[in-house]
Amino acid sequence: MEHRLKSAPAPRRKLRDADATRDAILRVATEEVAAKGLHGSRVEEIAARTATSKNMIYYYFGSKEGLYAAVLERAYADFRSAEGGFDYDPLEPLEAIAALAGNTFDAHVRNPQVVRILMTENLDLGRHGDRIDHSAQRRLVLDTTGRILERGVAAGVVRADAADPLQFHLTISSLSFFFVGNRHTFGRLFDYDMAAPANIAARRAEVIEIMLSRCRA
Repeated sequence: MEHRLKSAPAPRRKLRDADATRDAILRVATEEVAAKGLHGSRVEEIAARTATSKNMIYYYFGSKEGLYAAVLERAYADFRSAEGGFDYDPLEPLEAIAALAGNTFDAHVRNPQVVRILMTENLDLGRHGDRIDHSAQRRLVLDTTGRILERGVAAGVVRADAADPLQFHLTISSLSFFFVGNRHTFGRLFDYDMAAPANIAARRAEVIEIMLSRCRA
């Protein structure tokens, strides 16, 4: 009689399953933290929503604060799609500035839950950010922005005193963050629907023009 040995589970499938479980926990934790903040969210609720357990969450992330640090790290990474998800080099410098400004604005509008998480972290005085290595994201932002601005200065279309990539990023982030973070209060105060597509498009165009005006020689 021919006997066949049962094959062992494929390691790759185990890794895929583990990655899928971790991603599901992070996704739900992001929703919970965005809605309730760090102190209002509960690991038990996240476990129930992901059909896992507290022990499994602690296995992947170590603790509730470890889970929150992972949520925060992903939140920062979601905003970096503006710099890392687009090739600006083929564009003329002013076109690249407009594209970067528009992409940064879009990243904020597309991720309102991330804005809420970062607001929560600021209320906590940013103390959990110390658990995250920001060096790669910092290089991506400053290198991408700096390269665009330097090309603009060399071409004579960007002022040298406007070519600081950190100040550029601070300005565009402030404009974009305010629009999303203050959507409810500002909208109610001025009876203005900041979620309406036409109003989003108008504000996006305004933000791009502000950044171009800031830089033009």
